[in-house]
Amino acid sequence: MENRKVMRYCFYQVDPAWRRLPDEERAIHKKELSEVVGAASIEVYPYSTVGLREDCDLALWQIADNPEGIQAFQASLNGTALGRWLNPSYSYLAMTRKSAYLKGHKHEGQEFNMPAGPKGSSYLFVYPLDKLRPWYKLPFEERRKIMGEHFKIGHRYPNVAIHTGYSFGIDDQEFVVAFEGESLGEFLDLVEELRGSESSAYTARDVPIFTCVKMPLNKILDQLDGQA
Repeated sequence: MENRKVMRYCFYQVDPAWRRLPDEERAIHKKELSEVVGAASIEVYPYSTVGLREDCDLALWQIADNPEGIQAFQASLNGTALGRWLNPSYSYLAMTRKSAYLKGHKHEGQEFNMPAGPKGSSYLFVYPLDKLRPWYKLPFEERRKIMGEHFKIGHRYPNVAIHTGYSFGIDDQEFVVAFEGESLGEFLDLVEELRGSESSAYTARDVPIFTCVKMPLNKILDQLDGQA
């Protein structure tokens, strides 16, 4: 079995009451949280969702060798003063794995040939994905042919990188799909084009969708109380 990583995409919402604490107290809280994230034993990548959704403010893409690493990190967040004011409004668990549909299909920048984690693009788009059960009843070669069309559409948008997480049996969804890019408009066009693919006809769920902005954690925390 190939070396797989555990990934968690967690979206946190700050309790509005936290903003009414004294400025000095909030500053101490933010400093403590930043230090805990910076000292994490797993990979943690922060993104801002402030103003982009009404139900979350902070996204943390977490990557570990095992679920215990994810748990230990969340426990460290829970132990901070600000962590007591953060509610994980959405959490998606997945693993990296080589796609069965990529057999004989190779190109530069292929996702599984790269280390798990972001490339560093300005924007991250994340959503859970489930396929309709009839999809799995199709012969494998037919599914691979359908996915080949899916891949060809993606190749027309080389500036958009995909990160596929597999969640079968370990979380409620089947996949967690994350895309990176430098343009919201380009990603919008890609998704619209994918809607017309045969593969899309077998989609059971692909919401909620999160648009996230790559940003240093201290700047995101300043956004939480308007100090940015």
